[in-house]
Amino acid sequence: MQPITRLLCTSVLAVMSPLAWASDANAQARHQWHEGIANGYEALSSETADLNMAALKYCNAPGPDSRKLLEAAWLDAFLAWQRVRFVDFGPVENNNLSWQFQFWPDPKNLIARKAFYLIGNDEPITPQLIGQSGVAVQGFPMMEYLLFDQQLNAGDHALPAARTCELLTNVARHAKSNSDELMAGWQAFRPHYLETDQYRDTTIRAGMATLEILEERRLAQPMGLRGNGKRNPYITDAWRSGNTLMTVEATVDGLRQFFLPGLAVLLEAKGESGLAERIRKQFGEVQQNFPGADLPMATALNEEDQFRVLQSLYVDISQLATLVNDQAAVALGVVRGFNSSDGD
Repeated sequence: MQPITRLLCTSVLAVMSPLAWASDANAQARHQWHEGIANGYEALSSETADLNMAALKYCNAPGPDSRKLLEAAWLDAFLAWQRVRFVDFGPVENNNLSWQFQFWPDPKNLIARKAFYLIGNDEPITPQLIGQSGVAVQGFPMMEYLLFDQQLNAGDHALPAARTCELLTNVARHAKSNSDELMAGWQAFRPHYLETDQYRDTTIRAGMATLEILEERRLAQPMGLRGNGKRNPYITDAWRSGNTLMTVEATVDGLRQFFLPGLAVLLEAKGESGLAERIRKQFGEVQQNFPGADLPMATALNEEDQFRVLQSLYVDISQLATLVNDQAAVALGVVRGFNSSDGD
């Protein structure tokens, strides 16, 4: 009986071990994802705090140096958001927080219209007013408009005009408050995230959707590869400040830092170490071949030598999207789902 019992136990373990291994890998992946995203949210909270202070300092003592520091603080905070922008579930869904951070796309130029209305009337600009004014007012694109819009900066309402400063400082305060809320919410979300198996697929789909948006909406469309075939820099992120490509780079970097480690754990547990390594290598290719970070999208679209560089970047990201959205998703049994954060 003893040899038979030993054989049965061995057989059960042989069947159970792959399941246990997969369960351990799923738990490890979610742990890595949660920790990585927590780090990203902490960085966002820190950068928006710096931005809030920079806005107050500039408006209290305007000058070339404080203006330069303010613009740099805005960019640092916006890039911190880009690195965690792929997360489209959990606390960031509460009160449309993702849209409050970044209202995009904006085909009707609602941001400019809202700014014109708020600056042009006599109603006090308060935190309460910002909270009631809608997502087009509340985030990084509104601050970018106030800092970088050429028409605004050529007129009487250019910073540091009093009403414009009131709008800027209150929006910066609102972004800081939302960042703190998001960071705390993600930490409170930890037990539910770690204990709920469905967040494995939810997190993977978030990364897949982000790569699809990068490829199709943030590159192909402005490059004229989709739609009417015309190049158009004005449908991109951060076109007013000329930082479109920096935002793309930051999103790729966020995926590499916060999404890839957990994905690799799952692939390796499935016996797909080679695919995991190809994805790591492709992330490296995207970042290594990235065009100059300070190159405005309009320049990249209008100058043929720079456009060829942009085409290479598009090919790199398309290949990365294929590896993740097709090959890795199939290997892990993840079905692509509807994405609600792509501006539709």
